[in-house]
Amino acid sequence: MQIDDQSPQQRELHDPSTCWALLERVADSSQLRRSARLRDFLLFVGRSSLKDGQEQIHEQEIGIEVFGRPNDYDTNIDNIVRATASELRKRIKAYFDTEGLHENLIVEIPRGSYVPVFRSRPTEPESSSEPPSASASPQSESPENIPEVPPASGKHSWKLAGSIVAGLIILVLAGGCVILWIQNRAMQRSIYPWRYEPAIASIWSEFLDSDRDTDIVLPDASFSEVQFISKNSFSLRDYMSRSYIDQLQAQNLSPDLRVALTRFANLNLLTPSAIKLAQSILALDPLKKKMHLYFSREYIPEFVKKDNVVLFGGPIASPWMELFESRLNFNVERRYDRVGYVINNAPGQGEQGIYTANDSVGYCVVAYLPDPGNQGKVLLIQGTDAEAAAAGGSILMSEDQMADLQNRLHVTKFPYFEVLLRTSQIPGTALTATIVAYRTYPNLR
Repeated sequence: MQIDDQSPQQRELHDPSTCWALLERVADSSQLRRSARLRDFLLFVGRSSLKDGQEQIHEQEIGIEVFGRPNDYDTNIDNIVRATASELRKRIKAYFDTEGLHENLIVEIPRGSYVPVFRSRPTEPESSSEPPSASASPQSESPENIPEVPPASGKHSWKLAGSIVAGLIILVLAGGCVILWIQNRAMQRSIYPWRYEPAIASIWSEFLDSDRDTDIVLPDASFSEVQFISKNSFSLRDYMSRSYIDQLQAQNLSPDLRVALTRFANLNLLTPSAIKLAQSILALDPLKKKMHLYFSREYIPEFVKKDNVVLFGGPIASPWMELFESRLNFNVERRYDRVGYVINNAPGQGEQGIYTANDSVGYCVVAYLPDPGNQGKVLLIQGTDAEAAAAGGSILMSEDQMADLQNRLHVTKFPYFEVLLRTSQIPGTALTATIVAYRTYPNLR
């Protein structure tokens, strides 16, 4: 992007194109890459300052442009901009302390302002990088710099020398431990960046720090299509036993359609959005220590009893959702004409009883619950279609959206909950997800 304009103060100090290139590197770093809102925030204030030459950027302007708030929203009540700015300042500092150590130019967003400030990184005094001269160094081996030691017997001399050597060894070992600790912390941050995002860590640590494995169960698009084409609904029991194929054969269908449905039922199809969501979740465990991927049709009930489980898709494509339907307030349904909707079993004030999807708007229910045996954890991501499920699931990997959910729930550690999300989308592509309603179950065990 070519930047032509800049405030006079900044133009005197640094080239605007160089400043913009720095902002893009920070936005694409591991500190911000997984948080779309933080990236959008940084690039918006950078563009406003560098390109538009704004010397002041107001909180309400950011709330409207970055967070989609209405033009008349009250910043005294809704502090999303201030909260996100605080987190952004931490991430920017962390970038320059780690992977951005090589940057000669740094950027800051000073407290009390949203205008980025660019400055050269302070350099060490020149003398500090040079070895001290023999005459100046207190550690010099010059005889006049060595304190006089009273004469001692040979035994005491050896004891003193031994103490000095032991002290030096301890200092060397301590320095080595500090270096190893810094290197290990940097490695951990690069491998598990989500652990340094408090809101994301609050939910995913329940799965990845558990003594149980976590099963990621893919939805079965073939099973979904068979039900739509045949206009039949089959239970989890039918699915597990494969008896639904026999039921299809017994129906009054044309021979060609019966053969086609049977062949279709034997396929194991996945949607692109399901694959993308699964990849995002598995990336939380890059060493593959705790998470394991399963096709829906190869999964078995015994795994639900012994492992944590993440299910996504919808009740038609993911029949394992049936195990949890009775525990949910928001139930996703889908008709044979492929129109999806969500039933709100107990509408609260201002809530609808039914939320119906259309071509551009979908709905997703994200639920965090204990498993049926109350031993492990379960995460359900149900959408009115595959794109809605993907958009809803994406908030679980977004620090700012999970922090927003924490603020709404007034918690720092997530209780068991359900949240209903409205998603915007185009066919085949999920776009955004916003919270419509939620329920918490703090006493659920």
